[in-house]
Amino acid sequence: MKTWIKIILGLFVVGIIAAVLVYFFVYNKPHPNYERMTAAYTVTAADLYKSYTTNKTSAGAKYNGKVIALSGRLSKVEVTDSLTTCVFVFNKGMFGDEGVRCTMLPDNSDLAKKLQPDGEVSLKGYCTGFNDTDVILEKCSIVKR
Repeated sequence: MKTWIKIILGLFVVGIIAAVLVYFFVYNKPHPNYERMTAAYTVTAADLYKSYTTNKTSAGAKYNGKVIALSGRLSKVEVTDSLTTCVFVFNKGMFGDEGVRCTMLPDNSDLAKKLQPDGEVSLKGYCTGFNDTDVILEKCSIVKR
């Protein structure tokens, strides 16, 4: 065989091997189980909201991208088509209630719908930040006491 055919065949084999490795180690990577993860911080909902409203930058550096265990008096549970959100309200703003919003995992949505407003609750979720009105926690689950 000619040399250039061997080179092309070799590059083709290396490309196939690289594609298989990318699939198994990057694309097929398992998602983290937020329900079983250990919380980096344990804080009350009021303290979390206060830390973001007083100093957004330092609170963001501390809490963003971390799993947080949160406790407090639940204000309301909002249910949309496929999302259940537990809300801790601390301020009435120009655009509505302001506080901490926790979007529940699908497995915990039915339990969250049964929660009573003004009841104490403990949640754990992934903090994604502050949008100038609410602290946002996603992939939340109810912590069993």
